[in-house]
Amino acid sequence: MLAKVLTCTVLGVDGYPVDVEVDVAKGLPMFSIVGLPDNAVRESRDRVKAAIKNCGYKFPNRRITVNLAPADLKKEGTGFDLPVAIGILTAIEVIPYEKIENILFVGELALDGMVRPVKGILPIAVAGKKNGCTTVVIPDKNKVEAAFAAEDVKIITVRSLPELVEFLTGNINIDSLCVPDNQVFTEIYPEDFSEIKGQLLAKRGLEIAAAGGHNVLMKGPPGSGKTMLARRLPSILPSLSFDELIESVKIFSVSDKSPSNIGIRPFRAPHHTVSDAGLVGGGTVPKPGEVSLAHHGVLFLDELPEFKKNVLEILRQPLEDGEVTISRAQSSVTFPARFLFVASMNPCPCGFLGDLKNECHCLPNQIDRYRNKISGPLLDRIDIHLDVPALSYCEMNNSASSESSGKIRKRVEKCRQLQHKRFKNIPSVYNNSQMSTSLIEKYCQLNSESTTLLETSVNKLGLSARAYYRILKIARTIADLDNEDHLQKKHIAEAVQLRRGELSS
Repeated sequence: MLAKVLTCTVLGVDGYPVDVEVDVAKGLPMFSIVGLPDNAVRESRDRVKAAIKNCGYKFPNRRITVNLAPADLKKEGTGFDLPVAIGILTAIEVIPYEKIENILFVGELALDGMVRPVKGILPIAVAGKKNGCTTVVIPDKNKVEAAFAAEDVKIITVRSLPELVEFLTGNINIDSLCVPDNQVFTEIYPEDFSEIKGQLLAKRGLEIAAAGGHNVLMKGPPGSGKTMLARRLPSILPSLSFDELIESVKIFSVSDKSPSNIGIRPFRAPHHTVSDAGLVGGGTVPKPGEVSLAHHGVLFLDELPEFKKNVLEILRQPLEDGEVTISRAQSSVTFPARFLFVASMNPCPCGFLGDLKNECHCLPNQIDRYRNKISGPLLDRIDIHLDVPALSYCEMNNSASSESSGKIRKRVEKCRQLQHKRFKNIPSVYNNSQMSTSLIEKYCQLNSESTTLLETSVNKLGLSARAYYRILKIARTIADLDNEDHLQKKHIAEAVQLRRGELSS
């Protein structure tokens, strides 16, 4: 008898429907799987056979052929175990065929019939709805992420193969998942800006960066608080929208990692030994890298010059396009990567250049070689350059509490709302940092005082053309924070101050 079961495979962060066609026919006993399966899918034969037997069902001593259609689409992972088992049990009439219509199955089987979790559940559930499935059956341990799709499709979670068979034959009832309530989305960040002593200029710079989506480079001696500042940046970013949350969870769902806390902005801080594939994604089976795991969040590279130069150079595409495309012989996969880039570095190899308390022993050529590890094109994509000096004793011993992340976030969210209104009809532009030259000319018009100040700054500081446009973008964000339509002299002055730490023009 022939049975057809619906399932799904994942490529990139999207699910693609797959028909599992199971034919149980007379002939010499054999169990084959065709349709471009990988090794994990081929090995499902042994897992399925053992699970069916150990659950008390009779495994057919016949010729079993399983076809995964479409046959030209690569099938990967262990999620095909459950649909193959259901297909066999349907073909031998343990399960009525009409009971599996319009139901999508996914899950890995243990040898005792328990259903284990698999990766990519959220993209699979979303794809099931798009392809007309009324119900999606998933492992019970995947229910947290699958619940985000429960509004669009009925989600049933199961712990074992016998439990699923009893459900399909009508002997038991299993309640479907509900959409998570608002408590799931409550943002609780473990670190807060109120914990930071001093560094008023740096905190102001990060507020502007969060408000306008500007990338940041912090430069200062060891122990000045660069990492502490960066780790608290997600706490002042606007709250995740539901669509942003879905995109973020989908990326973690298809990766080998899990989010530290669903509902808060991701913060990724890879070590400087990370490979290019680890940073932007890759592998034989393309998986998302750190830039994609930081989607809608913050990517922090501490000690930027210590990263390999080839690793830093591949950051150009995601910083420019907001996505990463990984091409392989059989397919091309695109992962989203729209993040706020934050980096830190010492002013010199020893870290004490310009420090009033410690003497720098670096030679000029050593300092130049250290700074030249960061290329001009990468610096070109960093708007704000912050100096983070060492704290004095009075600043460290100051018991007065500084402004909390919650208060700062309210100003940031208000500023982002202005930008959303401004750019709502402009594709691929979401904040001030993404403005093109034409948009800068339209929204960053200067009065006579502002023009004079900017001209003086460019001439005296020797700022380049790219620095000129960066200053205008930053000034636009500062004006938005002040809720002013036109750029004023004070906005230009503060924007110039946030560019003075630039390594090269």
